[in-house]
Amino acid sequence: MIDTERIVKKVSEGKVIAILRGMPVDKLLPVADALYEGGIRMIECTFDHSREDCIEANCQMIRLLVEHFEGKMDVGAGTVLTVEEVEATVKAGGSFIISPSVDEAVIKKTRELGAVSMPGALTPTEIVNAWKAGAHYVKIFPAGDLGAGYVKSVRAPLKHIPMLAVGGITPENIPDYLACGVSGFGVGSPLLPKADIEKGNYAAITERAAKFIAAAR
Repeated sequence: MIDTERIVKKVSEGKVIAILRGMPVDKLLPVADALYEGGIRMIECTFDHSREDCIEANCQMIRLLVEHFEGKMDVGAGTVLTVEEVEATVKAGGSFIISPSVDEAVIKKTRELGAVSMPGALTPTEIVNAWKAGAHYVKIFPAGDLGAGYVKSVRAPLKHIPMLAVGGITPENIPDYLACGVSGFGVGSPLLPKADIEKGNYAAITERAAKFIAAAR
C-alpha cells in the first residue's frame, strides 16, 4: 500500500523530482544511482507515447528502480495521459502520477489507487480545476517559458494550492521560484544532459544533482 501522506511530505521536503525521459534501459540504474548519490530521492519515468510498447517499456523501468532501491527512492510516472497508464504505474510499484495536463479521470483514478496526483496546468482556471478534481500538487508547466514572475502572479490569489514548477528549472533560478512559494520542482535535461548519459559520465550527474538539491534547500 502506498503511504500517500509520506509521499506528499517528501515532495515538499526533498523538493526535486528527477525526470527520466527517453532513458536507455542499460543506463537506467547507473544514472539513478548517480542521482541518489547527489541527494535526489524521487524519480519520474515518463511514458513515451510515440512507442507502441509505451506502457510496457515505462513500467519495466519503474519496476527495475523500485526493486533496486528497496524503498530508498520513490518512483512514479510522468506524461501520464490515461487511466490505463495510472493503473499500470501503480501495479509496477509507482507511487506518484505526473501529467502534462488536467484530466479529471486520471486524477480520480490516481486518488482511488492511493497514489499522489500531480497534474500539469498553466492558467488559473486549469490550476483551480486540477485542485478541485483532487490533485495533491499542481504542476505549473512550462514554468520556465513564462518565468517566476508569472508563477508569483498566479499564486497571489491561489496560494492555498500547493504547486510545483517544471520546465526550464536550473540551480540559478530555483531561489526565484522558492520565493514565489512553490513546493518543489521537476527537472529533466538541465539535470540529465544527454551527453553525460551517453558517455556514462555519472560523476557529473551526481555533482549536478547535488547543486540542484543545495539550491532547493
